[in-house]
Amino acid sequence: MDIKEYIKVVHNGNPHWFVDEVKHFENQKRILDVIEKKRYLDGQHNILNREVENYNGKPYEPRKIVLQYGKQIVNLQTTYLLKNPITITGNDNLVSDLKSVYKRGKYDKIDFDILNRIVKFGNAYEYVYVDEVGNIRSKIIETENGFPIYNDELEMVSFLEYYESLESEWFIVYYPDRVEKWTTLGDGELKMVSQFKNISGLPIHYKSENEMVSCFGKSDLDDFINIIDSMEDLLSKFSDSFYKFHNPIPVVIGQQLRGEGLNPHIVGQGINLDDGADFKMVSNELNHTAFEVIYKTLKQELLNISSTPAISMNSAEISNLSETSMKILYQLADMKAGVNEKYLREGMEKRFEKIVMLLNRMGKSYTEEDMDTLDIVFHYARPVNESELIDNIVKLHSVGAISTESIIDLAPYLNNTKQELERIAKEKMNQQSVEEIE
Repeated sequence: MDIKEYIKVVHNGNPHWFVDEVKHFENQKRILDVIEKKRYLDGQHNILNREVENYNGKPYEPRKIVLQYGKQIVNLQTTYLLKNPITITGNDNLVSDLKSVYKRGKYDKIDFDILNRIVKFGNAYEYVYVDEVGNIRSKIIETENGFPIYNDELEMVSFLEYYESLESEWFIVYYPDRVEKWTTLGDGELKMVSQFKNISGLPIHYKSENEMVSCFGKSDLDDFINIIDSMEDLLSKFSDSFYKFHNPIPVVIGQQLRGEGLNPHIVGQGINLDDGADFKMVSNELNHTAFEVIYKTLKQELLNISSTPAISMNSAEISNLSETSMKILYQLADMKAGVNEKYLREGMEKRFEKIVMLLNRMGKSYTEEDMDTLDIVFHYARPVNESELIDNIVKLHSVGAISTESIIDLAPYLNNTKQELERIAKEKMNQQSVEEIE
């Protein structure tokens, strides 16, 4: 089923079918979930909905402690995989052209933003295009604005981008061969304002795994938001108990000798009681041990479920760790990064296909065999012993196991492999010239 048949069957051939598609219940439900996630990451948590209480006959504003662990975990997962730029390997000429495209298009930042959206919302969208000066670039479509259209065989046949601006609605409709832009700007009537030829195909849909819906991903925040809510609730209520503990209630047992009761303004003055009477200050007892156990348990489960190393959030003490011990401590983080890497690879492979196709249209002549040589190497941000890493690289080079270019790729202090190779070649030429003069 292509997009023409989809429009005919699902929307009865309506030329403005994309308006109804955006209003579809399932699409609105998915967009609402994205907006709720954004509000949560912005700090609008359930704990802020606590109502004013009545304490000692007066209104009491309860504590509302917000823990932004969700945002911190998202940032940790993203930076752990993409803090260090990826390495592209394969055909030398093709890799050189791809690196040039990556640098001009600022794709390192785009990769970071895409993974950030996958972790936050479960979905991310990228559209590859050629700008007005002939450079290959990518546009990231905001998750709440993206509406991929899938047919009965779960193949994307079209894509919608919808947003509101200037008190008007805007629709960008991506067909396999063209892109149309519609708006209600002006008189409020829907009209097409521009149309472009689509040479790169439909946008790329990056998504995480979803057990219920295979077309769309699922946010990682759904797995641990309830734990953070419980931590906030526990911490806020315990803080209330702590402050109330410092406001005890005076209790007199028996008959006072004189007076109409205790004057709340008297400080440092005694009271007279009848024989056998008693006076004491009664307050709630705080079981800080139980609070500590519950809070630590919740936090540990939060770290476990989110695959966050405890030492990265100051929840564990370390000293004199070896490289092997560090790998063990970061094992969960490595496994989670491997899953995120899988999500990225699926989309980046499609990106490479589109970029190579555009390069061929610009005069290159890369084949499918050249494409088969391409691979992506991710460098996790796990703490490493740099001295030990360099020693291992030197040993591999001494036995002829790796090349000079691979050494520069793996070296922790070098980033630009091409530039370093040029400098090494220049130094060798200068050294040869000096030796010839001597």
